[in-house]
Amino acid sequence: MVNVGIIGCGRITEYRHAPEYLENENVRLLGFVDTKPGQAQLMADKFGGKDYGGIDQMLADAEIDAVSVCVANTFHAEVTLAALRAGKHVLLEKPMAATLEACRTIAKQARTSNKIVMLGHNQRFAPAHIKAKELIAQGLIGRPLSFRTTFGHSGPEVWTHNPNSWFIHRDSAAFGVLGDLGIHKTDLIHFLLNEPIVEVSAQLGTLDKRYEDGSLIDLEDNATCLYRTRSGVMGTMQVSWTFNACEENSTRIYGTKGVLRLYDDPRFSLIHEPKDGEVQQYRFRGLTSNEEQKAGKRENTGVIDAFVDSVITGKRSPIDAEEALKAMRVIFAALESAQTGRRIMVHHD
Repeated sequence: MVNVGIIGCGRITEYRHAPEYLENENVRLLGFVDTKPGQAQLMADKFGGKDYGGIDQMLADAEIDAVSVCVANTFHAEVTLAALRAGKHVLLEKPMAATLEACRTIAKQARTSNKIVMLGHNQRFAPAHIKAKELIAQGLIGRPLSFRTTFGHSGPEVWTHNPNSWFIHRDSAAFGVLGDLGIHKTDLIHFLLNEPIVEVSAQLGTLDKRYEDGSLIDLEDNATCLYRTRSGVMGTMQVSWTFNACEENSTRIYGTKGVLRLYDDPRFSLIHEPKDGEVQQYRFRGLTSNEEQKAGKRENTGVIDAFVDSVITGKRSPIDAEEALKAMRVIFAALESAQTGRRIMVHHD
């Protein structure tokens, strides 16, 4: 049995972490911590456990084996490192940390502490993505040549039901849509193609997202990136907080012998269109979405189950700190590219 505490009690805890821990028969959810008065108790009343009163009190509890870190982005490193020093395994929400140096420090501390650190990159667990990775490895589309991947919705202040959400303030979020949605799609490309992105050109913009006073937010609400992988596969990533009418979360991988279409058709999660031969269509569960959450529906992401399994078995987690660091290097390279107007090489040491 794994005893778990959750640090940070926002929507991601309410919609994802807490209910998925409760669904795992190998978990006891012992309690919550939040800086907002009364918020931890609200979660405890809803899901069980107690309000620990503070992070130090939770980390000092010898019964706690592991924690979910669901705080604002700029506090990710501080809380994660404190948890590791206290001997806890950590499931960390994305993005990993607000600076590349902090990301490296987390990865180093994870190695030396011999504790599990896993990032919540849930797209790796989508059944259609897992199947697509298998098909690519089997050579079904030949040699991958290019890709395009898109993730957009109407913004974090909508799904959090908070027009002044910390997500849209630089001092708490550090990143805009690039760190929120772009990290998911960057990690997905690494996963599907089984190799890292090594070259980035990017443009970022704040096109429409505004604070309550009408001024534009101080973070990017749109980003478009041109990526090249180590073997030379080229592709584009578009992420947006201004897809105001509907959400999109799709990917295409083009190869010498065909194309894989992922979550771009309302009926089929995965479509294989070969250069020669019959089209194959697959039905899997859909991707988790903000629209699903707003409708009161929820699919298990698989993230919690994978984390708990790693804690119990000691196996390397599917998205450990080293793997997450690869995607974060690309995100920071995209920021540098947008700031300098130059193409940036990504060095994976």
